[in-house]
Amino acid sequence: MILDLFAGPGGWSHALTVLGVRDIGLEWDPWACRTRVAAGQLTVRTDVAMYPVWPFTGRTYGLIASPPCQAWSMAGKRLGLLDQPLVHQAVADLAQGRDTRERLLASCRDERSLLAAEPMRYLAALNRHGQPEWVAMEEVPDVLPLWKQYAAILRHWGFSVWTGILNAADYGVPQTRRRAILLASRVRTAEPPEPTHAQAAEPESLFGPGREQWVSMATALGWGATDRPVPTVCAGGGPGGGPEPFPSGSRKTLTDARDRGTWTPRATGSPSSPQREDPGQPAPSGTRDNPPVGRPATAEAHRWSWSLRSNNQANATIRSLSEPAGTLFFGHRANECVWVPEPSETRRADVGQLVVPESIRITAREAGLLQTFPADYPWAGNKGQQFSQIGNAVPPLLAAHLLAPHLQLPLNPDDFTLAA
Repeated sequence: MILDLFAGPGGWSHALTVLGVRDIGLEWDPWACRTRVAAGQLTVRTDVAMYPVWPFTGRTYGLIASPPCQAWSMAGKRLGLLDQPLVHQAVADLAQGRDTRERLLASCRDERSLLAAEPMRYLAALNRHGQPEWVAMEEVPDVLPLWKQYAAILRHWGFSVWTGILNAADYGVPQTRRRAILLASRVRTAEPPEPTHAQAAEPESLFGPGREQWVSMATALGWGATDRPVPTVCAGGGPGGGPEPFPSGSRKTLTDARDRGTWTPRATGSPSSPQREDPGQPAPSGTRDNPPVGRPATAEAHRWSWSLRSNNQANATIRSLSEPAGTLFFGHRANECVWVPEPSETRRADVGQLVVPESIRITAREAGLLQTFPADYPWAGNKGQQFSQIGNAVPPLLAAHLLAPHLQLPLNPDDFTLAA
């Protein structure tokens, strides 16, 4: 079997499914488990730190681990960095067969920090049976020193090991997500997969195959380079499921206007007001505070220009649709990702006094696509629970590039269909 620790909603598992293989995922979060079950993935709901290893001894071909990153991530308080000496001690002790987790945990500033040592508990027990054949682990970049400690131990056990930082955008993921990776194998030389994409397209040469340009958000979402569909469906509110950004009933109003052909984006790049029911009446003049309504539709193809902002802080990463997204992370309101119209401008419509907001929260479907999950992936839970799963998941396309060499299976990136 392939054992997937901290399996989440199924980033690694979906990659294996596309490759024609299945794993068994251990996961604690109930909503991630519901997502996995709905996606048809084998799942044991359990605390990885409490589950025994003996059911897997002598039966595990590959081991995957992506411990929770909240304690280490830039999006959190990063108390895991202060706990690093304790985590390193736990890894060293577990590799020697000594379980000092309880004592060390009492000194941790973030109780999640020690979860990064859990894979060693499984690896040490499995190694006594000459397993697993290969290992793949992923975490935020600050965990790389810990992966190097793992690497030294695994090499002592006979593994070939590679550790380093990879950018998901270099493998066709529409997101510049940098992650610390550990790859290990008993039967082949461990090395990172060859990148397939680059920030600027590279032609084929005598020194190797060419690389395609990074995949943009527009390509992944099936928009045009600058088009943004009429926002009749939006995630709205905060991660906990707060208020919708449009007033009640406005979605239907916008949908009806679009279906009647009376919703026309303005040339300035901001969404336009719906047209009056009588297009024959002259459109009144307006100002910024009282913009004109009833602007007749024309044959000219006006476009919106939208960007994705990674959070609402002053130093937030902002990327246009023609670029990959920045790293997606969710969890509290300061870390929301929202679509920002360019130029940002609020306009008032004459239908129900609708106020179009200056930004619209990214939907779960859009976030999933930018992580290379299918458009119809069955995310479970409310908005906050869905976004938490998506932000913490491994992009399946990146996972497939990491796993295919271990499985000696061909990878066709086209199998990871995004926009639909």
